[in-house]
Amino acid sequence: MPLPRPRAEVVIDLAAIRHNVAILAGCAQQTGAVTMAVVKADGYGHGAVDVAVAALQAGAGALGVCSVDEALELRRSAIDAPVLAWLHAPGEDLAAGITAGVELGIYSANQLEAAAAAAASTGRTARVHLKVDTGLTRGGAYRSQWPGLVRAAAATRRVEVVAVWSHLAHADDPGHPIIEQQVRYFEQAYQVATDAGLRPLRHLANSAATLTRPDLHYDMVRPGIAVYGLSPVPGADYHLVPAMTLRSQVAMVKRIPAGEGVSYGHVWHTDRQTTLALVPAGYADGVPRVLTGRLDVWLAGRRRPVVGRVCMDQVMVDCGDDLVAEGDEVVFFGPGDGAGGQGVPTAGEWADKLGTIHYEVVAGMVRPRLTRTVRGRRSVAASPALDRPRVDR
Repeated sequence: MPLPRPRAEVVIDLAAIRHNVAILAGCAQQTGAVTMAVVKADGYGHGAVDVAVAALQAGAGALGVCSVDEALELRRSAIDAPVLAWLHAPGEDLAAGITAGVELGIYSANQLEAAAAAAASTGRTARVHLKVDTGLTRGGAYRSQWPGLVRAAAATRRVEVVAVWSHLAHADDPGHPIIEQQVRYFEQAYQVATDAGLRPLRHLANSAATLTRPDLHYDMVRPGIAVYGLSPVPGADYHLVPAMTLRSQVAMVKRIPAGEGVSYGHVWHTDRQTTLALVPAGYADGVPRVLTGRLDVWLAGRRRPVVGRVCMDQVMVDCGDDLVAEGDEVVFFGPGDGAGGQGVPTAGEWADKLGTIHYEVVAGMVRPRLTRTVRGRRSVAASPALDRPRVDR
């Protein structure tokens, strides 16, 4: 007897992850750069450990995360590739990361001092990536602070400067003049580091720059959203395949006459006799209430509108006179099929309707009631990752 399907689930396709990383790593290999696959925020909602293993199998040579805790999760799963953790709050336990061989992003003199103290407490050396703010005006040492940070890092015991890095503000808009300004600042910052006697790696390129700016690959690229099959540049797909599908199933079908109000507030009424399908997934499962009146799903071979208000636990789908049945699969978003907006809805479409970016849509699919189903795992022992490039030069 087949097992019952979850009420609501996200299905993660690791074959799609490997496909996407192979494209990105192929771009990087053409310029001699290593690929750091970014798996922060639980792999953008896809599962950090599974994505990390798949990325390494497909040619990534390093991994990037936000916090030391995220890095330690990878280490506990026996992932020994180089890992960079780049955002630390005051008082965080950096020693645990250093002990586990995690490399640390360092933005300030205070962070440098904390890393050195943590390294001393472990008897090890902290491997650090110094970040310079080249114009995103977020994390990183501001340009006036940069020379002092570099000098301090060069002189600090138990600290090894592995890399100099920064982050682009407009890479999703190829040709934007701020990109060139940031590149100039980045190269000036690197010159400051070499003048201080350091010989660090350089990394600047995110997903968009990995795909569109081979001249900015330097020694390493850091793709994030493209790993998950979502384009970093609006209007271009680069043959990426979205790896996440959000789906549920029909729980009940009912035939309703014209003139009936549907769901809270009766914001929608039937204008004819129709069949409604009840789907047991709502805003507690990641289906935004604000999409009321603007949401389609894929059900029984075609797009169909969700009608009435999106509720906490359920939505109603107008199926007209078509035959649908309890247990039929309902896809809220998935890989799409290139059908000009008539095929399977995508996370990108949700983002456009919500006035946000697809990053937020997929990263938000980590919820207590959502089951995560992972497809396409491969044995680590059989993985090409055993011969992957390393960044510890």
